Amino acid sequence: MRIRTTKTKNGRLFYVIKTYYDSKGIEHSMTVEKLGNENDIRAKYGCDPDEWAKEHVRQLNEKEKEENQEITLSFSPTKQLTKNYRYEYQIGYLFPQKVYHELKLDLICKAISKRHSFKYDLNEILSRLIYGRIIEPDSKRATCRFAESLIEQPAFKDHQVYRALSVLAEESDFIQEQLYKNSFALGKRHTGVIYYDCTNFFFEIEQSDEDGLRAYGKSKENRPLPLVEMGMFIDHDGIPLAFSIHPGNTNEQVTLRPLEKKLLSEFGMSKFVVCTDAGLASMANKRFNNMQDRAYITTQSLKKLKKEYKDWALSPEGWSLSGSRKGRGRRKFFNLRELDPVKDYDKTFYKECLVDRGDFEETLIVTFSLKYQQYQRNIRQGQIDRAQRAIDSGNAKRRKKNQQDFRRFIQKTSVTEDGEVAEVVQCTLNTERIAEEEMYDGFYAVTHNLEDAPEDIIRVNHQRWQIEECFRIMKSEFEARPAYVSLEDHIEAHFLTCYLALVIYRYMEKKLGGAFTCSQIISTLQDMSVREVLGEGYLPNYMRTDITDALHDAFGFRTDYNIIPSKQMKKTVKESKTRIRHA
Repeated sequence: MRIRTTKTKNGRLFYVIKTYYDSKGIEHSMTVEKLGNENDIRAKYGCDPDEWAKEHVRQLNEKEKEENQEITLSFSPTKQLTKNYRYEYQIGYLFPQKVYHELKLDLICKAISKRHSFKYDLNEILSRLIYGRIIEPDSKRATCRFAESLIEQPAFKDHQVYRALSVLAEESDFIQEQLYKNSFALGKRHTGVIYYDCTNFFFEIEQSDEDGLRAYGKSKENRPLPLVEMGMFIDHDGIPLAFSIHPGNTNEQVTLRPLEKKLLSEFGMSKFVVCTDAGLASMANKRFNNMQDRAYITTQSLKKLKKEYKDWALSPEGWSLSGSRKGRGRRKFFNLRELDPVKDYDKTFYKECLVDRGDFEETLIVTFSLKYQQYQRNIRQGQIDRAQRAIDSGNAKRRKKNQQDFRRFIQKTSVTEDGEVAEVVQCTLNTERIAEEEMYDGFYAVTHNLEDAPEDIIRVNHQRWQIEECFRIMKSEFEARPAYVSLEDHIEAHFLTCYLALVIYRYMEKKLGGAFTCSQIISTLQDMSVREVLGEGYLPNYMRTDITDALHDAFGFRTDYNIIPSKQMKKTVKESKTRIRHA
């Protein structure tokens, strides 16, 4: 450690700074302590500020040297472990805890606590529910046991967790609003384009709720179980903005506007483009985003277009290629029949036209790609092969479950050529259905009401995969379903904690630069534990890897030493609750 000074109009400011190197050998400096103005130091200590600062740093270095002395451990094969004493602790939660406090969720809990009369620590309960959802997702009761494995032991009881769920559900809108405002401390939010989608979560119960949240609907996973529907907005970086919960039988098209109105009224957002899939592209939603400073981009099913637009879209003539011009700025047009299967394989061609919707106009963009065409045909061929095997084995009589079921290519004939009723049902491949689907291979369509170039619209729409990934993480890694709560407010609080866990995880990904997969990050956090040596410190009980190095470098503290003295561990836990201050 050493002294650094900066000049101000009121005299020099003194800082204690420290240089450290990350796992890649890159040098960094961080502020350890702000000592104050030279005039204040002279008045307080009655000595020369430079001499005092020099002596202060010397003492700090001596103290650090003592703390870093080698520790010799001794173990006895005849000494038993202390009864009912936990020696191993989970420390992977320290990394999401860093983001939790940077988003000031602890202060949000403090503000909520002032409005209620409960005695438990809401911040402690909410944080543990979030850490558990990321690292070891399970029921609320099992999460309480998980909290007992953390190096910071909980003070709450199981019944207080369930009481806290009711409070969290009541304060859900406030939490989302404050979280959005606090998130700007972690960097600019790119909300010029926002993405919306819906999914549903099943409950392993036999009956739905009467006029409640858990209701029978069309499951995204084809499960015949009661569902709860979630709608969610994310920003252009894939970080969630807001969510809402609805009964499982709700038409997802009606869920967009209420949540979008909340962004307008409570979040202070006004100018943005809403990007959705075709299932949410109702005319009411389009009209709502065709006013003021809002706009929309939605996918469009070619099969559902009017015949004139469908014929235009499928016509091989009049296609453009991004960046392709001829003559004096004139656009060069291409014919799909003349494309080279090799040279043009990775290219995307497009055409656009205006569509009259009566009270407003929108632009239809259709794209075509040989690569996408081949991808769709490979998938279909696999389905055709499965259909043929089902026919050959006599298992083709079962009904198809969804639109992508291979059984859609099986046609059943139950009459003879003379029109009489046949005793045996004959199954064959439906070649007409196959040919009809092949017509649309390689084509993709979107509609919008912007004035941007088609290439920009296409690029923005391609980012919709991020919201699909958010839902996948929530369902797979976070195991948000099936949920093990039944009261309506507990259900809402359950999905609130899943949402908050997703926000925190996305910021963790951002800190790591997107270098690792979700499963890699979470499995690493799960494995990070330490074993206590009474009176000495903690022994890391995990493997040091590129991911652990990246975590420590990104979050500003380390737990990967041979032994972590007890004082140092307390300091590390404290650092996980504060922001990194760089010089």
